[in-house]
Amino acid sequence: MPLSLTDIESLFLRHGHSQYSGEPVTQLQHALQTALLAEQGGADDELVTAALLHDLGHLLADRGETPTLRGVDDLHQFVAVPFLRGVFGQRLIDAVQWHVDAKRYLCATRPGYLEALSADSRRSLALQGGVFSPEQAQAFIARPHAQDAVQLRLWDDLAKEEALPTPALSHYLARAERCVLGG
Repeated sequence: MPLSLTDIESLFLRHGHSQYSGEPVTQLQHALQTALLAEQGGADDELVTAALLHDLGHLLADRGETPTLRGVDDLHQFVAVPFLRGVFGQRLIDAVQWHVDAKRYLCATRPGYLEALSADSRRSLALQGGVFSPEQAQAFIARPHAQDAVQLRLWDDLAKEEALPTPALSHYLARAERCVLGG
């Protein structure tokens, strides 16, 4: 069943205080920081909203803190999709769904990217299928909206600063409201 913006806000208010796997921020801080970086990068409402919601699957699946330490891939990039479909357009959904594949792509194509990942991100990479082969990387980047997913991933990687000031969740939900289908 699709989530309303009120449902999304409730999820962040209920579960956003939990630690973002092995990082010095909470789930909500990570989401807000990713959206802030998108906003500062000049992204449109759809991509800023994708940045805010890219890890919504972690809140929906709620596998506890740092599931990668237990060898668990929570498949968060797929968990969120059914809840977003029918609410948001395909570009936003693709960016959310493919931000993990974007990490695999960047590891394959950008020198030094893999080494710069946090310890938890490297653990999750192994659980998520590892670095793309050259053929997988080429197939990924040829997908529609793959570049959006790559840009989202780069913001995602940077959105882990303890105590970074951000606008409130309500600011980004107002931007998300402009992306709601039929809104």
